[in-house]
Amino acid sequence: MLTQGAPQGKLAASDLRLVALALIAEAPRHGYEIIKTVEETTADWYSPSPNMVYPILTNLAQEGYLTASPDPPKLYTITDEGRAHITENRELADSVRGRLTALGERVRRWKQARAATGQRMDEDDSAESLVEILARAADHSQRK
Repeated sequence: MLTQGAPQGKLAASDLRLVALALIAEAPRHGYEIIKTVEETTADWYSPSPNMVYPILTNLAQEGYLTASPDPPKLYTITDEGRAHITENRELADSVRGRLTALGERVRRWKQARAATGQRMDEDDSAESLVEILARAADHSQRK
């Protein structure tokens, strides 16, 4: 889960597993597509590392939740076991994806507001404001 105490731009591996599985349940995907989808959802604020995503996908395949094409780039497809797992964990998966979407919407609004005032988008300058956005998004999603 994206939390106040987590380093900027980090998502718990267990949450990323659910997000990846939910995305693959919608359509077969390559690891790169999962990374890009999460980036787009969060307005480029969070980019899961390939060093995190690919081991998760390998593990999900070993657990029988996914199958992978034999040739690179591997295309991952959900199995019946994977569908059952995501169905059992649908509420949590939807919650994590909802938080990522809410974060992305807030980041987009923040970027638009900064652009409208002519403020530069320096990475160092944005870190504190984004952490504040994240904290508000997490607080808001917990109250729902």
